[in-house]
Amino acid sequence: MRTVDVAEHKDIDAADWVDQDLLTREESRDRLDDEIEFERNKLNKLESDSGSADSITMARRRLVAMQNLRDSL
Repeated sequence: MRTVDVAEHKDIDAADWVDQDLLTREESRDRLDDEIEFERNKLNKLESDSGSADSITMARRRLVAMQNLRDSL
């Protein structure tokens, strides 16, 4: 079995760890709210244009999943 010297591995650059590179919960919620609004509009259009049942079902599932995720943040 080969032992690994920790010194051989390169650390992640500091830029990868700055706060600005990470989404806050608030930013995540805001982005998710935008996606939810987009999906609602898409679903409304599919329903008003008599879209395929499969497309409507998928849009509804996606919308519910995003809403559930949003509620958990």
